[in-house]
Amino acid sequence: MSLILIRAENQAKLLNSLADIERHAGLKINGSPRIIKNKLADEYAKSIMKDKLRSKSKIAVLVSVKEDATLSILRIRKIHPPAHVVVISEEYDQWEAVRKIFNTLPSLKGYYSSKKKSTTPQ
Repeated sequence: MSLILIRAENQAKLLNSLADIERHAGLKINGSPRIIKNKLADEYAKSIMKDKLRSKSKIAVLVSVKEDATLSILRIRKIHPPAHVVVISEEYDQWEAVRKIFNTLPSLKGYYSSKKKSTTPQ
């Protein structure tokens, strides 16, 4: 399991990035994405990257994925989502803090996994 931080300009780009992560990167999202304050997300991204950010986010989420950090990074590198995506692995100092707050964050409204099976007969 790994955690992914997604920072975006708007909700449409955020939702498109989530869909790209599932469809094109083939990662399995556990549960629903959790909304994190954009300023806090920017701080985490800046400290993980150890560099200045090109822009500030307007909306951000944390996502838990089934795959480990290495596989997540490799697959996300192959796609080009419309938002800034940062995989947070256990090796980062921020991992424990992010993991602790994850379940306390509110769920993102408007997200529906493309991988969920339909319950209506075809």
